[in-house]
Amino acid sequence: MALERVLEPEVMDTYEEARDYDSMDHQAVNKLFVDDLLAVGNIGNDILDVGTGTAQIPVELCRQSEDCRIIAIDMAVHMLDLARFNIEVDGFTQRIFLQQIDAKDMLFESEMFDCVMSNSIIHHIPEPLAVLAESIRVTRPGGLLFFRDLLRPESGEEVAHLVSTYAGDENEHQRQMFDDSLRAALSLSEVRAMVSSLGFEAETVQATSDRHWTWIAIKP
Repeated sequence: MALERVLEPEVMDTYEEARDYDSMDHQAVNKLFVDDLLAVGNIGNDILDVGTGTAQIPVELCRQSEDCRIIAIDMAVHMLDLARFNIEVDGFTQRIFLQQIDAKDMLFESEMFDCVMSNSIIHHIPEPLAVLAESIRVTRPGGLLFFRDLLRPESGEEVAHLVSTYAGDENEHQRQMFDDSLRAALSLSEVRAMVSSLGFEAETVQATSDRHWTWIAIKP
């Protein structure tokens, strides 16, 4: 029997959660995200990062791309506090701008951004269709949508294997966070059904690792 989705809190907003998330080793995953994003082609200058967490991916993107300006949004105050610190340490305060905004109801005008990117927000949202719809709305025609998140495993045994493989060296709380996130994630078919309902081909969503799906689409 397939593993049922078990929701986790939509906003990770305790200091412990923010600190433990930021201190986990995301370096390889974040670099791969940015490498894959830039490999799609010209991402433009005006970028929105949805669910930025502690802004590790915007920082990595600014390291690799000199021309982009990024608005990075999240609802979690403690995450944004650490994001502000990370941005200052790397010297990108004139290129990355943080805002506390609900991704389900963004306050931006339509068609503002050349690229909307997101890493690992979808599994936090009980009804993530609203996040995808808002992201499409604020993307300019011809703009890029690039989303990546966890894939829900088929069984508890597979969850345990992935936690051991990718978080085995982390502390107990960090391992539990990863376990919870895997169980809260969507299946490939669930994500494909959502993008299809929004007018995009299901095949624009692909499994891109043993634990991730990626949605890459150009807004018509």
